[in-house]
Amino acid sequence: MSTLLGRLGGASAARPWRTVLGWVLLLGLALGLAAAFGGTPHDDYRVPGTRSTAGADLLKERFPEMSGANARVVVHDRRGGPVPADRLAALRDGLAALPKVSSVAQPVLSARGDTALITVDYSVPVTDFKGSAGLDALREAAKPTERSGLQVEFGGQLPENFTAPNGAAEMIGMGAALVILVIALGTVVSAGLPLVVALAGLGLGTGLTTLLAAVTDISPTAPTVASMVGLGVGIDYALLLVSRHVEGLRKGLTKQQAAAEATATAGASVVVAGSTVLVALFGLKLAGLPTYSSFGYATFAVVGAVMLAALTLVPALCSLVGDRLLRRAERREPQRRTQAGPTRTERWARLIGRRPVAAALGSLVVLLALAAPMLHMRTWPQDAGSQASSSTTRKAYDLTADAFGPGANGPLIVAVDLKKVPQEKLPALLDTLKARPGVAAVRPPLVNRAQDAAVVTVTPATGPQDERTADLLKSLRTDVLPEGAEITGTVAAFSDISDRLSDRLWVVVPVVVALSLILLTVLFRAPVIAVKAAAMNLLSVAAAYGVMTAVFQSDTGARALGLPHEVPVSSWVPILMFTVLFGLSMDYEVFLLDRVREDWLATGDAKGSVVRGLSATGRVISSAAAIMVAVFTGFAIDPDITVKMMGVGMAVAVLIDATVVRLVLVPATMTLLGRLNWWLPAPLARRWPAPVAATAGTAAAEPERVPA
Repeated sequence: MSTLLGRLGGASAARPWRTVLGWVLLLGLALGLAAAFGGTPHDDYRVPGTRSTAGADLLKERFPEMSGANARVVVHDRRGGPVPADRLAALRDGLAALPKVSSVAQPVLSARGDTALITVDYSVPVTDFKGSAGLDALREAAKPTERSGLQVEFGGQLPENFTAPNGAAEMIGMGAALVILVIALGTVVSAGLPLVVALAGLGLGTGLTTLLAAVTDISPTAPTVASMVGLGVGIDYALLLVSRHVEGLRKGLTKQQAAAEATATAGASVVVAGSTVLVALFGLKLAGLPTYSSFGYATFAVVGAVMLAALTLVPALCSLVGDRLLRRAERREPQRRTQAGPTRTERWARLIGRRPVAAALGSLVVLLALAAPMLHMRTWPQDAGSQASSSTTRKAYDLTADAFGPGANGPLIVAVDLKKVPQEKLPALLDTLKARPGVAAVRPPLVNRAQDAAVVTVTPATGPQDERTADLLKSLRTDVLPEGAEITGTVAAFSDISDRLSDRLWVVVPVVVALSLILLTVLFRAPVIAVKAAAMNLLSVAAAYGVMTAVFQSDTGARALGLPHEVPVSSWVPILMFTVLFGLSMDYEVFLLDRVREDWLATGDAKGSVVRGLSATGRVISSAAAIMVAVFTGFAIDPDITVKMMGVGMAVAVLIDATVVRLVLVPATMTLLGRLNWWLPAPLARRWPAPVAATAGTAAAEPERVPA
């Protein structure tokens, strides 16, 4: 692989303008096709085999006008006066005229009369609405009411499934990354190069994701998460290649030779690291939810694109830039290119090598302490009560809770099969529901025209995120509802999704770990290294879970991030974070191990190679991690709670992984294991020939060319 990559890097450096032009054409083609034929992201929350899905299927079959999406239009008089009846009637008529609306309920007034709630039911699921079309139509219908001086806000399933991306997170991340790159590489030219490469890969990946949305369901949040991961790894991969290229220039290699050597060595690390990310993303397919698969598809496309950009664009751009990658003093006085004396990273590596037991035990204690809060993690899919106070869905949520009680934001929809539950038994069922502790109100049943299905709306006394609401849901299903009656709706569906994801986590984790073990064992010919890497990654993820739980499940931490109060961890986050983080954690492991193995193959000194490998990669790993932390922290300001949690959790995980794990625990354990790190059973050793370290001479496939 190293020889092939070296030839690729040498060819790209030999014909840099052709490579750049090829990328411009590729980007233009991908973005053009995406604009012409791309689809619009939307969610698919259908989870086959759950009770909420069974209820939804019953309504879809027999009561289609009650089986689609819903929206709640909240009208409020800020002056405290009663909402005029004529304004509500006009608004109701406007809402009823909207496309795909099956019914509009009569307005429900609060006890004070200053707030009215109008429920809009659609005949199609929320996935049939593309982008902001549904919310825009609601806003247009409400404009006359707003012009009369009344406040109108929107909640419910349809508005809450639309989040407008603003690009602020990406801009903040790139700005911070540029500052870090200038510090790490020493020149603005070398710092800007990884950003250009990452953006090129991100552009290609975004185009591919948009095309995927035309043929399959892609969650609206998936492109944001894919951009977060792709931008982070793209800059890191390019940084690794640029750093190795600069090392070659400092050794006196020509720019083409330096590009070939960098792609043969650091490029191999990029391929291995990127492959582990792609393998880990396979775990999202095992979550059993179409939405999760869409996260995997989008992130797979973006990570694959930034890998391709790093392996081809970096050598081409490095060739064009030439010696300007070096500091001005190094260009004037070539003798300064050789570092004199041990660096701080090298001194740190020697310190760890002298006290490996203390370093290993100390770092293990820190990781376990950080992971401890994970034992108290509570999960629940996000709702409007966790969104930014400036959003219309959050305003509607607060107005509804204040006027009608918190449970009005999460009604339970009981679908009744009247072939199994006779209609004359409905009054007794309603009385039983009303008498149940935790139930605030029960609306009269709605019966379909065929008289074979009914809908009963139950309003809990507590909000959607409250644990008591989940307990009420379970008790109604277990103790109250007869056969033929199922609870569906957003709260029931989210509860079933949360349970499903909790169960599937223990399927995803072993599969992802096993695949990564196989991949690393094959690539490094070292099963001990592979097992140790998997264990370290699990510790990093556990520590990130613990910190995220401590932050979001406390008022202090939640308010610091712009949330109104403590919130449970979003059910979407644990599996998504695990698969992405397990792959990303392998990046730094691979960066370190590749350099250690390179030294081990050259010297046969097991312990010394750890010190020298850490010395050579410590600065790059620290810089790459700082960039990744900056990128992920930028996403912590995103208004979507899932993206916010992912940004915080992944920033913390990368920070822990690149400091406590990679700079302390990994070198300490490798020093203790010594030659055992590279042990391979004899039968496997005979089948897999030992690798040969790539050099500039073997990697470069073509003579030096002058760029035209």
